[in-house]
Amino acid sequence: MAQFEPFQNEIAQAGAQLVFIAAEKRSGIFRPAKFLAEHPVSFPFLLDEDRSVTKAYGLYHRLGHDAIHIAHPATLVIDGDGVVRFLYRGANQNDRIPVAAVLEVLKGLAIAESGR
Repeated sequence: MAQFEPFQNEIAQAGAQLVFIAAEKRSGIFRPAKFLAEHPVSFPFLLDEDRSVTKAYGLYHRLGHDAIHIAHPATLVIDGDGVVRFLYRGANQNDRIPVAAVLEVLKGLAIAESGR
């Protein structure tokens, strides 16, 4: 999450907004409420306690060698109509798309939208 913070202006200029979603219970092992209090982010943060959001996007990860009952790390770009325009689904809990790649996707979509 924190890796996106320095890019707030670029994200906003692309007409985008970030929302973070964690398949975690408020009282879960990683104590998300405590973590967010100690490491605030400027973007909305959803605790997907019942995993309904991660299941809806096909990201739920019931069991794996590095995960139990959580979500695959993923980055989605969803347009204003709710259409998923880009999806990066990590192969494991350490697999994340570089921020620069996400910014390129956002810029590409902003250019395409402005050409309409």
